[in-house]
Amino acid sequence: MKKIEFHQVKRGIFLSVFAQMISLAVSFLLNLIVPKFIDEYQYSYWQTYMLYIAYVGILHFGLLDGIVLRYSQYDYEELDQPRLRSQFQFLLTVTSIASILGILTASLFFENVSRIIVILIAVSIVTKNLFTYTSYSFQITNRIHRYAFLVIAQRSFYGIGIVLLLILGVEHFYWFCIFDLCSDLFGVFLGSFYNKGLYFGKTIPLKDTIAETRTNIKSGAILLVANWSSVFLIGSAKMIVQWRWDELVFGKVAFAFSASNLFLSFVTAISVVLFPTLKRLEQDRLPVVYKSIRDLISPVLFWMMLFYFPGCLILEAWLPKYSESLIYLGILLPIIVYTSKVSLLTNNYLKAYRKERSMLAVNLLTIVLSVGISSVCAFWLEDLRTLLIGVVAAIMVRSILSEVIVMREIGIRFVADFFIEAVVTICFIVCALLPKPWLGCAIYGGILLIYSLRYRNNFRTMLERIRKKILKG
Repeated sequence: MKKIEFHQVKRGIFLSVFAQMISLAVSFLLNLIVPKFIDEYQYSYWQTYMLYIAYVGILHFGLLDGIVLRYSQYDYEELDQPRLRSQFQFLLTVTSIASILGILTASLFFENVSRIIVILIAVSIVTKNLFTYTSYSFQITNRIHRYAFLVIAQRSFYGIGIVLLLILGVEHFYWFCIFDLCSDLFGVFLGSFYNKGLYFGKTIPLKDTIAETRTNIKSGAILLVANWSSVFLIGSAKMIVQWRWDELVFGKVAFAFSASNLFLSFVTAISVVLFPTLKRLEQDRLPVVYKSIRDLISPVLFWMMLFYFPGCLILEAWLPKYSESLIYLGILLPIIVYTSKVSLLTNNYLKAYRKERSMLAVNLLTIVLSVGISSVCAFWLEDLRTLLIGVVAAIMVRSILSEVIVMREIGIRFVADFFIEAVVTICFIVCALLPKPWLGCAIYGGILLIYSLRYRNNFRTMLERIRKKILKG
């Protein structure tokens, strides 16, 4: 295993962030341009497809997560390629069977739009899992430049397809879904050129394949459920909205969730680089790295949220039919702070310390909390805004509980920070709900100035480190 140097980490982060800039551009196209040109019902159907394809990844049963946990410390040349090829074949077989069953179920028991959506979701079982296998193969072997190229190519293919559909005046949602599936296949095809050893060639005997599969699933099952439950934390609320309210309301709420996800793209990019890096760092360096990253994340993201207020004015002028969604967005936006910390920090550290069971326990607990709050708000109180506030509260609880577990491992406490961040979050939501955006912006900006005074020394330290790195470079 090659030792990771700091310049490699910087290069990996830069390339991954650049790739995610492309992904961000495509997400901007999907979430802010497409709704302008398609019917609100078609947008709602499309968002229904996007909601449920988030869960097809569970059908590899932890196989891919097990590979990540067991092989992240190896370089590509060090991998047992025949063994991993056997896992690819198992993945292809299982997902193909599941996809065929899904298509048959859709044909027999569903009609009209529902049938189309279920068939598309069934096909995605194969495409999404194969693309995940492909992207993981670059991440675990720390070939971040290859991963970046893969993301750029796959997202560009999708983006070009969407632009073509808009130019042709296509409005039916299923064409957008089809291009999503094709972009995954394109990514798998492209990735196979750099990963031939993980796709083509002899495999290990069937008996050994079964044993390897069992080991990977056993290693990754807990992490799979932990990650899946993390997705379900937000997805369950969206499902309840879909079940309780009509298509138009669901579409507007889905738009708010999608817009908030735009802010998470760069965090996802850095997280991709961070986990293999953490796996290769000495254990005694992990606490210092954690504190350094944490001191940066929350203040930066809280300041980024200030752009919500001028952004609302622009979005309202661009998408007047989604003006109600901007209120929902103001309630949901603080989730970027807590989701970012979980994605970038706590989950990566819990995996590095092999605390997958703790991740699972926290996620399951907060799912129960989220489903309970969402159900009460939807079916008893019948209040959509309260439901969304409950989602933010559940995500906040998940972040705090995850950090408490990490604190025990690294020996650093952040209890005061939890309280301060919660107060800033509440203040932002109150400001976002004010009838005059300029007033909310002014009040929240003042609160941020007071909040930043607490972290001025951290900022000075970070700026000094950056200055030294620039002088060295």
